[in-house]
Amino acid sequence: MVEPIEAAYFVPEGDDRYRPTEHTGGAWRDDEQHLAPVSGLVTHHMERWREANVDPSLAFARLSFEVLGQIPRDTVELSTEVVRPGRTIELVETTASIGGRAIIRARGWLLQTSDTADVAGEEFAPLPPLEEGVDARISDDWPGGFIRSVRCKRVGELRPGRGRAWMTSDLALVVGEPSTALADFVRLIDTANGVAVRESPERWMFPNVDLTIHFFRRPEGRWVGFDTRVAFGPGGLGLTSSVLHDLDGPVGTVQQALTLRRMA
Repeated sequence: MVEPIEAAYFVPEGDDRYRPTEHTGGAWRDDEQHLAPVSGLVTHHMERWREANVDPSLAFARLSFEVLGQIPRDTVELSTEVVRPGRTIELVETTASIGGRAIIRARGWLLQTSDTADVAGEEFAPLPPLEEGVDARISDDWPGGFIRSVRCKRVGELRPGRGRAWMTSDLALVVGEPSTALADFVRLIDTANGVAVRESPERWMFPNVDLTIHFFRRPEGRWVGFDTRVAFGPGGLGLTSSVLHDLDGPVGTVQQALTLRRMA
């Protein structure tokens, strides 16, 4: 049974097991967890594993989360293994299981870091600063405990399929376990699919079956900025694409493959 814990999304139960609180509640069903906090938990586990097993000069350049089914609101068990070992490039995989069933398979590419400041640059459009944001209640459009836990500031014009926003949460990721900046950043990224909805979630379902994040710079801070576009195709497929920002500028991108379904 899920017990409400006001301070965090998960409670550790030992042996890489974590119990979700009411704040993990999903947007499409009352008995599921939202992918956002679970992906943050998986990243938290990957980061702790990396600190114990990997050269600290390697950093995550890509994180991908394959959703293998509904994420029940029950204890999450995590395990990590090396898929491709290496001194300068390494691939690790974390499996999140619930009730003995694999629910999420996540992979992370770790790449060797070095000083490349003299050639650093990017061509992403800047996101309007947080100070220009207008408070928005995304819980007016989306249900669920996780959405209620998130604070949102919209910036610039909002129209169907196109929007920009800053998101944060005041809750800890795990009770009693300090999380890294990366895990705190990732736990908010799956909200991208709700930043610029193309159609009302009361008439259409468009859950994402994956979450694929690329970083060219390690994010810092607890605010995530989204510059988001949503596309619906004519055959039941969709795509949410976002450029991700922290308060210092762009850090990477995220893609979400959508299954588009008309509500009964």
